[in-house]
Amino acid sequence: MAAVEYESKDDGSADLSKTPVFSDETVKTIEEHESLGTPLQTSWTFWLDKAVSGTTVEEYKQNLTKIYTVNTVQSFWAVFNNIPNVNSMQVKYSYHLMRDERYPLWEEPVNQHGGTWRIKCHKSDTEKIWKEMVLAAIGEQFADCMAEDDEVCGVTVSIRDKDDTVQIWNMNAASASRATILKKVYSLLPNVNFSDFYKPHQSHHAYGRR
Repeated sequence: MAAVEYESKDDGSADLSKTPVFSDETVKTIEEHESLGTPLQTSWTFWLDKAVSGTTVEEYKQNLTKIYTVNTVQSFWAVFNNIPNVNSMQVKYSYHLMRDERYPLWEEPVNQHGGTWRIKCHKSDTEKIWKEMVLAAIGEQFADCMAEDDEVCGVTVSIRDKDDTVQIWNMNAASASRATILKKVYSLLPNVNFSDFYKPHQSHHAYGRR
């Protein structure tokens, strides 16, 4: 049972339009894990957003909801297990897990020269792919798959009408062709069928505007 308070929609899914609020007990547990848990190599921040066409970059940024920044393995699980499962999310919503506290924005200076590997998947596989990718990210399992001047800096899961999309963010689009990250993804998901491609942030038609 998720320990984040959300209203329920008529179809039983969580109404993610409301700001997530962890229970006092859950916050206490997370804080204990933050002080006593096994440190991650860097901190990671959970974000939530809803895709709204026609918004400016600044409006999109203002509409992002920061859920929590985690610094340990145990606090990651405390947050991950206490937010609504991706299978209960409505269409157009996305979760992001970003390195440090960077925003999941293409146009941010720290992100603008990067891009994403996009994994288009059946809804029955979305939960498994999202979980495997965030675990690989926080465990730095992609480090050996990247060019020396590049790194993975985020993972996104986006719920859409038909197939869903999981994205793996990197910092340097110019180095993406030298990465072996998809080989790693296939090894982590040997029995899952999906399609994939890479897209630099600046090649999006909506880059600089939403």
